[in-house]
This record gives sequence, C-alpha cells and structure tokens, in this order.
Amino acid sequence: GYTATTTNATNTVMAIPADANAKIEITNEGPSEEVATVVNGRAVTWETGANTLTVKVTAANGTTTKSYVVTVTKS
Repeated sequence: GYTATTTNATNTVMAIPADANAKIEITNEGPSEEVATVVNGRAVTWETGANTLTVKVTAANGTTTKSYVVTVTKS
C-alpha cells in the first residue's frame, strides 16, 4: 500500500496507466466508511482522518486486473 497526506487545497486524484488502453476505476472510502466513486483526474472530497483510495486497473485485454490501495490522511 501507499500513503499520502493532504489538506482541503489538495483534492485532485490522477492515475495514469502504463498502457493507454487500460481502464482505471477509483473509489474512496472515508473514515465514515462511505464509499464514493472518483472520476480520474477530478476532485475528491476528503473526510478528516484516513481515506482509503482503491485504484483498480483493468488491462487492455479486459480480464487482467490489479488493485492498488492508497491511504490519504487529511489533517
């Protein structure tokens, strides 16, 4: 997993796959355990505390997937 810290001023999430034909899905689970879909490259609303981003990458073949977890803590 990966970690990062943020404030209200830093709220954009961008995931760039190595293969331009891959598909990216991002979800954010905040401390209240609500899960929200995040549009790649757009702003996300962080809750105070630890937010768990899951970035799921689906390869161009449509079947191979890999997920990455990033814990983003808002102070």
